[in-house]
Amino acid sequence: MSDLTLLRIGIAVAMALLLGAIIYFGRSRNNGARDLRGARGGRHAGDRSEPSLADQLADGWGKAPVAQGELPLPDNASQPEPGKRPNEDYDKIIALYVAAKAGNLLHGPDIVVAAEKAGLTYGYMGVYHRLVDGRPDAGPIFSVANIIKPGSFDMSQIGELETPALALFLTLPAPLPALDAWETMEPAAQRMAGLLDGVVLDQERNALGRQRIQHIREELRAYDRQNAVPPLGSKSRW
Repeated sequence: MSDLTLLRIGIAVAMALLLGAIIYFGRSRNNGARDLRGARGGRHAGDRSEPSLADQLADGWGKAPVAQGELPLPDNASQPEPGKRPNEDYDKIIALYVAAKAGNLLHGPDIVVAAEKAGLTYGYMGVYHRLVDGRPDAGPIFSVANIIKPGSFDMSQIGELETPALALFLTLPAPLPALDAWETMEPAAQRMAGLLDGVVLDQERNALGRQRIQHIREELRAYDRQNAVPPLGSKSRW
């Protein structure tokens, strides 16, 4: 079995553990028992609801979603911190992965430096977030978590942290139009991969290529048209 195959298997197993923790990003702990609804809510109980974030991720990874609450939350999760979403509703997720090359691991101190150079802020749920310039209360454009349980970065032990990969994910609707959010996340993933001597993988854990990038852009343009989100006047710059 090749090193790349082993890496993909390891990421898939770790991601199954991470699913439960990610669920909480769009939710307050007080509403933890309520099913997630689509961002265009207003449906009655008898109507079909949009798939939850856990369901969408599980479909992509071929794994059953982890039960809500199964993974422990960081002790400071209830405190208001940068990166908390002001609105708990979302209906779509786009994910990327920054993975170590075969035979290597990503190390905590290097991750901290790479995150800071990519313009990320450490905050809510003990993970990193890319916030809107001048509007930190608008919620994260995207977030970056460790794929190893429980997904957070413990700064008291960051020097000992080793992980095979990081998960970057944006949930829609975001504080920016979907395409602008992607145009912020994808360059950040590439920059972090360069700083960490890693590789960028798409949601199916394949190397992120131009064709896949173009497909995602077209998908998000359609999302913005469907949801009547006006484009920003300029792209985010790094």
